[in-house]
Amino acid sequence: MADSIMSKAATMEIPINSNGDTGTLTEDESLEQDLHQVMVSGPNLNETSIVSGGYGGPAGGIIPTSSIKDIRMKSRGVNLPHSQSAASRLAHHTDQHPGSSNHNTNSTEEVTRGVAVEKLDSVKKWGINTYKCTKQMFSEKFGRGSRTVDLELEAQIDLLRDTKSKYENILRLATALTSHFQSMVQTQEALGNAFTDLSQKSPELQDEFGYNAETQKLLCKNGEALLGAINFFVSSVNTLVNKTMEDTLMTIKHYENARLEFDAYRSDLEELSLGPRDAAAMVRIEMAQHEYQVHREKYERLRSDVTIKLKFLEENKVKVMHKQLLLFHNAISAYFAGNQQQLEQTLIQFNVKLKPPGSDKPSWLEEQ
Repeated sequence: MADSIMSKAATMEIPINSNGDTGTLTEDESLEQDLHQVMVSGPNLNETSIVSGGYGGPAGGIIPTSSIKDIRMKSRGVNLPHSQSAASRLAHHTDQHPGSSNHNTNSTEEVTRGVAVEKLDSVKKWGINTYKCTKQMFSEKFGRGSRTVDLELEAQIDLLRDTKSKYENILRLATALTSHFQSMVQTQEALGNAFTDLSQKSPELQDEFGYNAETQKLLCKNGEALLGAINFFVSSVNTLVNKTMEDTLMTIKHYENARLEFDAYRSDLEELSLGPRDAAAMVRIEMAQHEYQVHREKYERLRSDVTIKLKFLEENKVKVMHKQLLLFHNAISAYFAGNQQQLEQTLIQFNVKLKPPGSDKPSWLEEQ
């Protein structure tokens, strides 16, 4: 078999030009021609045989390769269909799915482009709205523009701002009173300890130091009770001023911004209505009418919210301050009258819980 292959390879044609010399071919052409000749002149793989007994073995040991392939495929239960080459299948898949390799890239680019366009539109709308509101604000300040005014609501808003300012002053003074009175209570406690120490070390003045020590300790105890009442008063007023009133004022701020936007788009619609009425102008008027309606609904909704919050705030303020002012009066009166029993009853009545001594200090576990 090897001799037949070598004989076929030896008889391969050599290209001769018209002058009898070998043609000068390029490297690619020479390689292609050599491969073609080998494929034509070479043996058929389906006709090759395998010698089972090695070189020089008996002829009976020769087994055709094609029979081995058929036996192996049948043992696996696989038929042998007429299949296409891998290259043809790849080309067929590419024809069925053109551009599949660029699908993900195109999708990513479309999403990125959509986000950029959305951001650009948002910035554009914000710029137009800011320009219109700024123009309206300066027109109102210089007296050239008109503004929508709700006289009753504006009076309630001004009253709330004035009330908040006065309550902040009460809160500041009450906080200062708490600080000063706490310093006095701490001084009384230190003075009582000093009298107790001297009563033990001065036998001739033991009774006098003892009386003063007991008095200072009693004053210190009543002072701590009064401090508890004042702290409760300060905490309640602070919640009313810095949370309840502040929340209402935040809604009022949104209402005032909506009022400014409403007047800006109203003025814009009025200017367009006084202009020409051609096709382009009618389109602009229709768009301005739509924006005007949107901002009018927003303005009316926030005006209703402010009215409701002002009503509930007034009711809550009266309820809270009635309780806190009564607590403050009864506690102060009982303390300076020296009526310890009335002071304790006042704390129980308003559910004021005193902090135990040393509760503000960190525990020994926290100090580690």
